[in-house]
Amino acid sequence: MVSLGLFQTLTICKDAAGIAGNVFAFGLFVSPIPTFRRIIRNHSTEQFSGLPYIYALLNCLICAWYGTPLISIDNILVTTVNSVGAVFQIIYIILFIAYAEKAKKLRILALLLAVFGLFAAIAVGSLNLSDRDIRHMFIGFLSGASLISMFASPLFIINLVIRTRSVEFMPFCLSLSTFLMSTSFFLYGYFNLDPFVYVPNGIGTILGIVQLVLYSHYKNTSREDCREPLIVSYA
Repeated sequence: MVSLGLFQTLTICKDAAGIAGNVFAFGLFVSPIPTFRRIIRNHSTEQFSGLPYIYALLNCLICAWYGTPLISIDNILVTTVNSVGAVFQIIYIILFIAYAEKAKKLRILALLLAVFGLFAAIAVGSLNLSDRDIRHMFIGFLSGASLISMFASPLFIINLVIRTRSVEFMPFCLSLSTFLMSTSFFLYGYFNLDPFVYVPNGIGTILGIVQLVLYSHYKNTSREDCREPLIVSYA
């Protein structure tokens, strides 16, 4: 009876953390909207890079695939959040292609097709693995590595903040959303005993804390609020 009660408690905590992670992730997904308002208004992508959206799309597709019942057990909330994220990234990429100059347009279009081709190869290849445990490990390592690389991308921004002593390029809301989402999915993975979820999100939580501490320390020295989201990089 005690074991059953503990299992039910862990299940409730896991689901609550997963739902919270889905909610907090929405803040990350909508963060590029101000950038695309500017792109649409100016009818140009200017010096913005489309690569972050390509990387984010691949990450979302791999992680969404990992969460499906074909790969892992009871991880559907991982699939939902990354499926929504993939839709947002596709919309951003389409808008980017629509307003980019010809050379950049062709490059991003080629990369988009490459992402779909790579994901298709990963999905088909994993389904051809008859051993479910090996399939789980294969996609788990890929999703974990993809997540860690995404969480590590703000290291450049952290270095920039320390060098310039300014949080101009590190929006508070985006840093907070990253921290809350990472923490939620760290707990989700922990309660679900899934290291492929809690390890990368644990790293994301630590990096989120670092960003928030830096923001608190340097916010008074910043010249002005950032007007462009972190996910945008400059070529």
